[in-house]
Amino acid sequence: MFDELDGFIWDKGNYLKNLVKHNITCQESEEVFFDENQIIIKDELHSVSEQRRLIIGKTHNDILLSVVFTVRNNKIRIISARRAPIKERRLYEK
Repeated sequence: MFDELDGFIWDKGNYLKNLVKHNITCQESEEVFFDENQIIIKDELHSVSEQRRLIIGKTHNDILLSVVFTVRNNKIRIISARRAPIKERRLYEK
């Protein structure tokens, strides 16, 4: 899915929110896109004005994250990132 995309774009507000509220850096958020065991789910509830997805994957330090993202202008735009809650951990571990 990501082969044809040109990297990541960040909104300053989302970058700061993820760092301050969830202690997740941009780099950690981006790392889950390279996890071979990642799971991607359509985020139908929040896909009103644009198609959003949830990716669950591990960072290089084995931290399991849940990252909400969309694709804009051929780039991945990360909306939010947090440590995966139990429900999403179970999905990943299946």
